[in-house]
Amino acid sequence: MPGASIPTSSVWLIPALPLAGFGLAVVCGRARRLVGIATPLAVGAAFALALAAVLALARAPAGARLVDRVYPWITAGAFHADVAFRVDALSAVMVLIVTGVGFLIHVYSVGYMAHDESLPRFFAYLNLFMFAMLLLVLADNLLVLFVGWEGVGLCSYLLIGFWYEKDENAAAGKKAFIVNRIGDMGFVLGLLLLAWSTAANGALSLDIAHIEEHAQTLAPGVATAIALLLLVGAAGKSAQLPLYVWLPDAMAGPTPVSALIHAATMVTAGIYMIARLHVVFLASPIALEVVAILGAATALFAATIALVQTDIKKVLAYSTVSQLGFMVLALGVGAFATAIFHLMTHAFFKALLFLAAGSVIHGMSGEQDVREMGGLRHKMPVTWWTFLVGTLAIAGAPGFAGFFSKDEILAHTWGTGHHVLWAVGALTAALTAFYMFRLLFLTFTGALRARPEVAHHVHESPALMTGPLVVLALLSIVGGWVGLPEGWLWGPAFGRFLAPITGHPHLGEHGAGVETTLMVVTTLLAAGGATLAYVFYVRRPELPQTIASRFAPVYELLVGKYWVDELYDAVVVRPYVALSTVLWRVVDQTVIDGVVNGVATTVAANGQLWRYAQDGNVQHYALVFLGGAIALLSYYLVR
Repeated sequence: MPGASIPTSSVWLIPALPLAGFGLAVVCGRARRLVGIATPLAVGAAFALALAAVLALARAPAGARLVDRVYPWITAGAFHADVAFRVDALSAVMVLIVTGVGFLIHVYSVGYMAHDESLPRFFAYLNLFMFAMLLLVLADNLLVLFVGWEGVGLCSYLLIGFWYEKDENAAAGKKAFIVNRIGDMGFVLGLLLLAWSTAANGALSLDIAHIEEHAQTLAPGVATAIALLLLVGAAGKSAQLPLYVWLPDAMAGPTPVSALIHAATMVTAGIYMIARLHVVFLASPIALEVVAILGAATALFAATIALVQTDIKKVLAYSTVSQLGFMVLALGVGAFATAIFHLMTHAFFKALLFLAAGSVIHGMSGEQDVREMGGLRHKMPVTWWTFLVGTLAIAGAPGFAGFFSKDEILAHTWGTGHHVLWAVGALTAALTAFYMFRLLFLTFTGALRARPEVAHHVHESPALMTGPLVVLALLSIVGGWVGLPEGWLWGPAFGRFLAPITGHPHLGEHGAGVETTLMVVTTLLAAGGATLAYVFYVRRPELPQTIASRFAPVYELLVGKYWVDELYDAVVVRPYVALSTVLWRVVDQTVIDGVVNGVATTVAANGQLWRYAQDGNVQHYALVFLGGAIALLSYYLVR
């Protein structure tokens, strides 16, 4: 458990700088050059401050945390919440990932979006996105975390639908927003139940330290309910079954947005939240089993869809869903530090792959279909080499970042007795190597298949775009060496760093020898997948079509993405629209509009009658006067 709390007063500047960049982009939107320089610098400065905070944490006693209490926010009866930020081992890793990778994506975006008329709006949204994510990972209480949680949801809507002139882009933004609201409902209910269940001495609190202290007192049934509700929220943000459907459609946004969402910000939020609240999940073995099964199922499910995608960004999108499944699997088997380790390495190579894909799209005049590519390694050498590094990293090639983190997940899965889930993960690793090398070969090898008007203009991207690729490629090579397995040199340094937060890593009854053996097995499986891709798409390129024809039903099922979107449309969307239409016509138009319009019609009719009585005709007035006099006289005579 965390140790001492050390007061500080500068952590708030880390999220404040991107917020200031957002304000500058809004106010100075006409000054494109100023916005293009200032907004990346704001994120770069936030990275420098984050690095300084992490160095200060390193000098503090083991297990300590830096806490910056900015101001009291809410005091209502027994409930109290401050705007406060913390830097501990977990948030230190996250803040460096968010600001470091985010800064590289900002620099890349200067080149990628240089000719877009809405560049200031783009950088305003991008900086706001960074602010929301930093608010989330630095929050010292779950209420501030929730503000950041909702903030990244809003910003994803704005950025996915950035080119809103196209209907499909606007629809993708709305889809992401709505699906995440479904997950967020579970998250909110989980937070409310957590606050109520951990109340001490009549005081409600969502402070993380309070939750860590009292989570062990939760009854098993209550802990399970809370954990499963929180898992619903994580499934929405981190694109797990069945709420993953928004993430592939998020490719409608500019490619730097895809890189930011998939690598450094939104999709990591659910993983971080479970790791942060792991004490709640540890109180419910049932919930942990559900988490592990969900992660393994999502990983394999998304990997099979990625096998047949032809859009370069869609392949990477389903790859992200699959890799997030690996992280959730790690969380479910109790390997919380390992999940964050894979989150970190994945941020490096997935940002690299998306930005390299953006470089390809930029060089191919907007083309995204890999069937229209090929032979680009000669025309785009920097993009080719960096994409190759990213592919080797995600495939788990020995020595690359993904090799250490992915195999550590599988080792923990085996070591905790989840042998079936290990087999699912190992199969997924082989499929990952296959579809990523398929993507590499279709894009960069063979003959160029582009249309003549596109082929004529194929070119390497400018230095502003290739520079971040080189940096991310280096991180994809060396980033995994901080988490070497047990018994290897300084390993596992990453696990020891996070141990005060997540507990000490262990492999159950097994040891380092078993981990090494499993590593060899999964590496051979990945090598087999890569070799198969080479045979299919380089040596014998006619084979994929032959196999697709022979197994047409399976192929159509994968191309149709298991028809999940169509199922949702038939079961959820259309009935909801039909019900809404009935309510609109019966309740809204007939009842509500009928009452409102009926009152107006009655008043108008009465007014029309009185208008006839006030028409300015003296004869009519005399007639009315005479009638009234006769009526009064008759009344008194009758009496």
